Amino acid sequence: MIVIIDYDAGNLNSVYKALVLLGSEVTVSRDKDTIMKADKVILPGVGSFGDAMGKLREYDLVDTIKEFVATGKPFLGICLGLQLLFEESEESEGVEGLSILKGKIVKIPPKEGLKIPHMGWNSLEIKPDTRLFKGIANGSYVYFVHSYYLKAEDENIVAATTDYSTCIHAAVESGNVFACQFHPEKSSDVGLKILENFAKL
Repeated sequence: MIVIIDYDAGNLNSVYKALVLLGSEVTVSRDKDTIMKADKVILPGVGSFGDAMGKLREYDLVDTIKEFVATGKPFLGICLGLQLLFEESEESEGVEGLSILKGKIVKIPPKEGLKIPHMGWNSLEIKPDTRLFKGIANGSYVYFVHSYYLKAEDENIVAATTDYSTCIHAAVESGNVFACQFHPEKSSDVGLKILENFAKL
């Protein structure tokens, strides 16, 4: 069973529908026992880094997420869910992230001709032999909506990058922890394949 964590940060329904379409058994919950019993967990999210961390603390989910990750079972962060896995964000100075992975979330630098937030389809430069992107062609397009991006401290965990004003760390893999800055659930067949790869881990 895959549990999608509900912490009032939106974007649950489209992730849920995509996984059901793939034939996965899925539930949406913020209950600790339900989360800990899951085979896999997904942390989706849209909105502000600071507000989201506040909600995770309000629902006593910070320790639950860390405990689940410590079990070694697969965990996937999507969009804001990727950002929350890291230490801090320029969007919400002074707010500590989950700090499961090392790195900082920073503002996309302005560049003539490019709009921020970054909204739309961009191609991925995919590292070979990544589990999340198995069977997906390098240069495939996925859908982004964000104004801040990840700068991972250890570039070895970066599974895919995209170029938008700067080199954006678009996906990471570190042990049993996976995350995408883009929205696989909104990325057509490529996105469904990414979710299917996660579901099969």
